[in-house]
Amino acid sequence: MRLPTRMMRAAIAALTLMFTSVPAWAAGEIVSSTSIAGAPAGAAAYRIRYRSRDKDGRPIVVSGAIIVPAGPAPAGGRPVVAWAHGASGIAEGCGLSDKPALFTQIPGLGGLLAAGYVVAAPDYQGLGNPGPHPFLVGIASAHSVLDSVRAARAFPGAKASARFALWGESLGGFSVLWSGKLAARYAPELTLVGVVAAAPPTDLKANLTGGSNAAVRAFLTSYAAQSWSQVYSVPLTSVVRPPTARLITAIARNCVSLDGFALRTKVGMLRLAHQLRNVDLSQSPRWAALMQQNSVTPAGLTMPLLIVQGSADVIVAPAVTRALVDQLCARRATVQFVSIAGGDHVSVAKRSATQTLDWLGDRFASKPARAGC
Repeated sequence: MRLPTRMMRAAIAALTLMFTSVPAWAAGEIVSSTSIAGAPAGAAAYRIRYRSRDKDGRPIVVSGAIIVPAGPAPAGGRPVVAWAHGASGIAEGCGLSDKPALFTQIPGLGGLLAAGYVVAAPDYQGLGNPGPHPFLVGIASAHSVLDSVRAARAFPGAKASARFALWGESLGGFSVLWSGKLAARYAPELTLVGVVAAAPPTDLKANLTGGSNAAVRAFLTSYAAQSWSQVYSVPLTSVVRPPTARLITAIARNCVSLDGFALRTKVGMLRLAHQLRNVDLSQSPRWAALMQQNSVTPAGLTMPLLIVQGSADVIVAPAVTRALVDQLCARRATVQFVSIAGGDHVSVAKRSATQTLDWLGDRFASKPARAGC
């Protein structure tokens, strides 16, 4: 039976009102928050879950932490510094926001809070929430980081401004460089003042296949290959034999702790290193394309940059990082490069924290950034 025209119009109007009155899904929106005990003196910390998007733009929920300094916020709100941590694993339980060591893993945290910054510390997609975790997947990493800044702004007690900076180490360095490339397009309402990347993987073919340490290659390969096999639906057996694929999957279940890996995992990595001695993921056209797709290129990195690299890093080769800096210099980017003599992979952010804090302070003070090319 056909409804009279007047009744149809009324029904359509009612449906329109019902759907438009439901709040729209918004990246950065807080889903939940709980207080975290043991925050640094003069600050409060919260574990949050916030809305974000995966590499394809689909809605997801990401966890992380927000640390807010005490005292009244300045006019215009508190600046935000997003800290992107290094690799902690790819399993759901490998997030850091619910771990007791959260505060010790953020270098210069006391200085950041003393300067009046709100600190956002995302876990990344798939860590602390259902996965998969897109390890070394540029767009997905950037979304998690940039939406943590949005979440800081949305958090009622933070009183955060739209001005923000990014600081990351290792995987986090990769993530903040990708965030810098996408910030203006993905989060145009925010104002990025600078990016600090410590020991960032950049040329993924060189980083994943060119290292001299076989155990390190096994570690990186197990995480990247297992993650990409899930994120991009590329079977591990397209590049390795089934027993090696099973070993990669087993190793990738383990998280990185402050003490490194458990003995069982170390033994597995040695076994994997032996099995991978003649395997080069980049020889597969599909895997090579993914490496190229997710590598950091100079395009879009037009904001002030501070890139820090340890000279004794056996995980991210100093020459690979230097190559990106040279490319940035060739494009007249505003980049400053700091080499830490004898610095290894896990200490470089802490060893350069004082210099980073000074650099961030100058960026938030709107001082001209010095190019080191």
